[in-house]
Amino acid sequence: MSDVIADLTLVSARSIAERVTMSGAIAELQRLLRAGFDPEDDLPRSILDVPNGQLLLMPAAADGAVGQKFATVAPGNPSHGLERIQALYILLDGDTLAPTAILDGTALTSLRTPAVSASVVDLLAEPDAGDLVVFGTGPQAVRHVEALQAIRPLRTVRLIGRDQDRTRQAVEAARAIAPDAQIMAGTPEDVRTADLIVCATTASEPLFAASDARDDATIVAIGSHEPTKAEIHPDLVGRSQVVVESRRVALAEAGDVIRAIGTGSLQETDLVTMHELFTGAVAPATARPRIVKTCGMGWQDLAVARLVI
Repeated sequence: MSDVIADLTLVSARSIAERVTMSGAIAELQRLLRAGFDPEDDLPRSILDVPNGQLLLMPAAADGAVGQKFATVAPGNPSHGLERIQALYILLDGDTLAPTAILDGTALTSLRTPAVSASVVDLLAEPDAGDLVVFGTGPQAVRHVEALQAIRPLRTVRLIGRDQDRTRQAVEAARAIAPDAQIMAGTPEDVRTADLIVCATTASEPLFAASDARDDATIVAIGSHEPTKAEIHPDLVGRSQVVVESRRVALAEAGDVIRAIGTGSLQETDLVTMHELFTGAVAPATARPRIVKTCGMGWQDLAVARLVI
């Protein structure tokens, strides 16, 4: 009888960074979606409230592979110098379901979330888009600069945060990633000149005025998977093309979508899924803003974890 633990491949955060680039992760996610994978068929995840946060179990089976992420969300962690989301990922043999590898799930999430955003933005954004505003100063904010730099040469980047020290640190980290861009701290008014906008916060209410977003802007909202929170104003959601991972997940977890439907600004039938976008069933909009609203799904972790191994 084999020793299950002894037979496992253990993959650290450093190994993930060495094995898979942001561009590589983006390309793999695009390949999977273009091949016809429909996130609507992804296995449901469970979200359980516990003291000080949430536990997430995110199974997935796609493209002949199987895996599961065990993640925690602890909103108070940043004040202790820890990441808000931490995780482990278990990759399984597709035939025997025997565990084959354990990956640093925190690093995996840090890579796959911006890679998912960029894989969709690459189809939606104007070819010459390059003026980016990022709300948030945490790891996801900085890594979204990296991801968008991988698909469009960034000209300017404005990072907006409530804490001056954290904002300064995020600006310095972003400058190392995109040295050719002009990067500095910004204000919500910078949205008026941006053609790329990322919302990566824990905000419960909209971060900027709906009228400030340009018609040629592409907006990413990844800060929350909670139905009561929204980073984008319902009026802006209503006048935009809204791309989601799946209707099932968006209608259950995406507060930006749920709130806009509740106000009558958006209809369920207005939502465009990634599957529809990548298979050509729906074309990218050209005369109105485009929004990418994601909540995070197991298939995304699985696709990048396979690439790592």
